[in-house]
Amino acid sequence: MNTLLWLRFDGTDYHGWQIQKNAASVCGTLKASLERTLDRTVTPHGCGRTDAGVHAEIYAANFKGGCPIPPDRLPYALNSRLPRDVAVLSAETVPDGFHAVRSCTEKQYTYRLYTARIRDPLREGRALHWPRPLDLDRMREGARQFTGTHDFACVRTLGTPVRSTVRTLYAFEIEERDGLVGFTMRADGFLYNMARALVGTLLWLGEGKVGSVPALLASGNRAAAGPVLPAHGLYMTGVSYA
Repeated sequence: MNTLLWLRFDGTDYHGWQIQKNAASVCGTLKASLERTLDRTVTPHGCGRTDAGVHAEIYAANFKGGCPIPPDRLPYALNSRLPRDVAVLSAETVPDGFHAVRSCTEKQYTYRLYTARIRDPLREGRALHWPRPLDLDRMREGARQFTGTHDFACVRTLGTPVRSTVRTLYAFEIEERDGLVGFTMRADGFLYNMARALVGTLLWLGEGKVGSVPALLASGNRAAAGPVLPAHGLYMTGVSYA
């Protein structure tokens, strides 16, 4: 039996999804709830790694083995043992060959920042405070130029080994509402720190610190791109399967 769980979590107090030896993780927290609920060893497989402090409006994880609790009741059983910053939204039975990360076809991330002159305590930990004006027109043009299949080495931070730095960015949209600006990226996959570095590069582009996006992509020069922004503004907002 193979079960897919759809989750939501606040990543503030976690060192990402992946289990850590000496730090709290979302996977470790979910694993503990599953094992207490099912009274057996369980290995959850998540749809991807997330960095420390990154949030998820939607996240997928699957586990294999017997589950005597019906899928429609399983979220209630697990949530009764989960902390308030992690929740299982729903559960479903999937084919044996399904794997949360290997079967994934698209992921979507949204980075959020707010542009008020004075920081907002109610948005701390949820969005990046950016007190300077934004050139949204120039940034939207840069986002359009990032869209497509490219070698994204210029916005990759060395970390997890990968076979290739080529990815396809299907969409990169910027939306402003009530002083909150959202940068939404949808791709077939993301390199380590790629999403936060893409938004950091657009911010620098808007301030004239980065030149041509096509030239930056062609150079592969990480030092010429913008910074990796703080994790607390980043959310996983979409996961797709065939």
